[in-house]
Amino acid sequence: MATDLHYTAPGLSDADAQRVVELLQGRLHACNDLHLTLKHVHWNVVGPHFIAVHEMIDPQVEAVRGFADDLAERIATLGGSPKGTPGSIVGEREWDDYSIGRASTQEHLAALDVVYTGVITSYRANLKELDDLDLVTQDMFIAQTEQLELFHWFVRAHLEDKGGRLATDGATSEKGAAASV
Repeated sequence: MATDLHYTAPGLSDADAQRVVELLQGRLHACNDLHLTLKHVHWNVVGPHFIAVHEMIDPQVEAVRGFADDLAERIATLGGSPKGTPGSIVGEREWDDYSIGRASTQEHLAALDVVYTGVITSYRANLKELDDLDLVTQDMFIAQTEQLELFHWFVRAHLEDKGGRLATDGATSEKGAAASV
């Protein structure tokens, strides 16, 4: 994904800015996909704990939408052009579309456990690389990771038994996680 940068932030080399924009764009796609996935869950969750999960999801949607806006604005600050179209998300993402439709709260939460694990893992991988590239962007990623980990904990709290074991332990796919609950 090459982007022509005509300028960047003072003190940041063109090559470093290019790589930072690529990392930011990857997270922008992830956050756009995540907030749409969360809204999908909000609309499709059913069962005895419907209202609790339905209402838990909306603040996550709003926060992740805010993350996307911050990421896009950082791309522009560095001289890049953020891509937020559905086609760019689908064409450039490295994950499959969310696979659960109308389902129980537990099934959706189990699938979201896998989704959040993937998003947080990729953020953490980017943090290491940003340590040598751009501490300002790294700080943004750290703050977003902290919030994503909190949201993940909210989801996992519904999947734990009293001993702290997750019903989704070992699941690697959304459908596999959903089937485990």
